[in-house]
Amino acid sequence: AHGFAPLRIADFQEVLGEPTVALTKLRELCFSGIPFDGGLRCLCWKILLNYLPLEKALWSSLLKKQRDLYSQFLKEMIIQPGIAKANLGVSREDVTLEDHPLNPNPDSRWNTYFKDNEVLLQIDKDVRRLYPDMAFFQRPTDYPCLLILDPQNEFETLRRRVEQTTLKSQTVARNRSGVTNVSSPLKTTPSSLSEYEVLPNGCEAHWEVVERILFIYAKLNPGIAYVQGMNEIVGPLYYTFATDPNSEWKEHAEADTFFCFTNLMAEIRDNFIKSLDDSQCGITYKMEKVYSTLKEKDVELYLKLQEQNIKPQFFAFRWLTLLLSQEFLLPDVIRIWDSLFADDKRFDFLLLVCCAMLTLIRDQLLEGDFTLNMRLLQDYPISDVHLILKKAKELQDSK
Repeated sequence: AHGFAPLRIADFQEVLGEPTVALTKLRELCFSGIPFDGGLRCLCWKILLNYLPLEKALWSSLLKKQRDLYSQFLKEMIIQPGIAKANLGVSREDVTLEDHPLNPNPDSRWNTYFKDNEVLLQIDKDVRRLYPDMAFFQRPTDYPCLLILDPQNEFETLRRRVEQTTLKSQTVARNRSGVTNVSSPLKTTPSSLSEYEVLPNGCEAHWEVVERILFIYAKLNPGIAYVQGMNEIVGPLYYTFATDPNSEWKEHAEADTFFCFTNLMAEIRDNFIKSLDDSQCGITYKMEKVYSTLKEKDVELYLKLQEQNIKPQFFAFRWLTLLLSQEFLLPDVIRIWDSLFADDKRFDFLLLVCCAMLTLIRDQLLEGDFTLNMRLLQDYPISDVHLILKKAKELQDSK
C-alpha cells in the first residue's frame, strides 16, 4: 500500500470528489491498485461491490438505512433466540409449553435453534483459523457489538453458544460410552479454544465479528447457508474495512462488510453450490475455461498438463472459488482483489490471473513430473503478485 505517488492519490480523490462518481474512470484507477491512504481502498471497494451508489448525495441515508437493518438482523437472529432459550429452558414446568427442546414439530423454535447450531459449529471451526499467521483476527475489536455485549443484558453471544453446544456434545459422548474420561472434542483440534487467550468480558475478537457476519448470512440465505471457504472470502473484506483509517467508517465495519460480502456472494455464490457444478454458471465450467484460455495462450504447457492428467479441479477449484485468497499473503490478496473488483466483466480477469500463474512457472511445469507439478500448483511458488497481475494484463491485451 506504500509507495503510491501523491499524484495517484490525487487522481483517486478527484474521481471520488465528484458529485457522481464516474465508474469507468474509477474502475481504471482501481485496476492498477488502490492506495490504502485516507481510506481510499475501503471506499472504492464499497462502490465497486455496489454497496454505495455512484451519487454521493445518497450515501449517508443509504448507510444509515443498511446499518439499522443490520442491527435488526442481530436482534432477530442472535439476541432474541438467546433470550428465548434463556427464558424457556430454565425451569421444569416449561416442558409443558407448546415449544420445548424435544418438540418434534419442524417449525419449533428449538428445532431451528439446534439446526442453526450445526451451521454455527462449522463456521466457528473455520473462522478461528482465519489467517493464523496474523494476530489481527485474535485481537479485540475497538468497536465490540454493544447490542450483544451490553453488560445490562445477559445475552448469549455466539461464542458462548458454541461453548455450550460443545460441552453438551462432550457429556453426551460420556454417557453413551459409559466411560467418564472422554477426551474433550476441543482438545483434539490444534486450534482449540483453550489456545486463544479469552478476552475479558465486554470485549470480542475480530474473528467473532466475522463469525456473526457468516451466521447471519447463513440464516438469511438458507438455500446456500454456509459453505466452507466463505470465511476466506469474508476475511479480507472485513480486515480491509476494520483497518479503515477513518474511524467513522471503521466503527461500522461489521455491517458494511456484511452487505459487501452479500453482494460479492451474489456474484460468486454459484461456485459454492454443488448442484450447479456442471452448469454454465458453475465452477466446472470456469475451471475448463482456465484450460481453454491456457490452450490459446500457451498450447505447449496446456498439452503437458493434459498429458500428465493434471485436471484443473486439482488446483483451479480453490483458486477460483476463493478468489486466490488462500494462495497469497493477505496484503497481496487485497491487491489482487483491487483488480478483480475493478473488472467490469466480473471475474473474467480472474481466469487470466490463473493463466498468468501457470505461464509464469511454465519452465518448471514442463520439466516436472506429476508429483512435482502438483506440489507447485497446490503451493504456488511465486509470491510477487505485481508480476502475476502484469502478466495477466499482458494476456488480456494480447486477445
